[in-house]
Amino acid sequence: MHRYGQFCPIAKATELLGERWTFLIVRELLVGSRRFNEIQRGLGGVSPALLTRRLKAMEENGLLYKIGSEYFPSDASTELHPILMSLGEWGLKWAKSHLTDEDYDVEFLMHYLRLSIVPERLPAVETVLKFKFLDIDDNPDWWLLVKSEEIDICIKDPGKNVDMFFTTTVRLMSEVWMGQRTYREVISSEDLMVVGNAQLMRTIPLWLTNSPFSKMEPEELVTE
Repeated sequence: MHRYGQFCPIAKATELLGERWTFLIVRELLVGSRRFNEIQRGLGGVSPALLTRRLKAMEENGLLYKIGSEYFPSDASTELHPILMSLGEWGLKWAKSHLTDEDYDVEFLMHYLRLSIVPERLPAVETVLKFKFLDIDDNPDWWLLVKSEEIDICIKDPGKNVDMFFTTTVRLMSEVWMGQRTYREVISSEDLMVVGNAQLMRTIPLWLTNSPFSKMEPEELVTE
């Protein structure tokens, strides 16, 4: 941990939080990622060895605690929630122009779509969703399997009947999740093709919620 040698509280906070990945690990803990592989999926480019070191250091510094194989945010990390939200709002305002095609990562998108599903709003005990991304050559097909409170991501066909098919691009689905475009708009323009259960189609924004930074209110879609 780099030390600045200052009694300024900003300097001391930066000593604890300024290491690469630390803020994003806190983000993952606050959105509900608990297991090592879930946290790693949300970070994308971090190696297992580096993530192990970061988690250990954060535990030593009181930013998280571990029970069995699961990680939980400490009170110190939980109190960072409004700070992270403010930082995200700042990023939306000032860093959006720095987005590149490389930032639209399918694994990260699917990780957050999984976290955004509200199982109790789905009509069946088990629901299977399939996503086909037209801008990906390798592994363009992804599945989300929702069974009660358990939600799994699959990159191989799970061999189950699919309730909803989404055909789109990673960038467009990311923009919809972020609230930059609405489901009604992209379905009407056929930028997003959705086929499947009529009830699920009408209620997509209710059971597949948007990013916390989205300003949109969920609404039931009207399909003719």
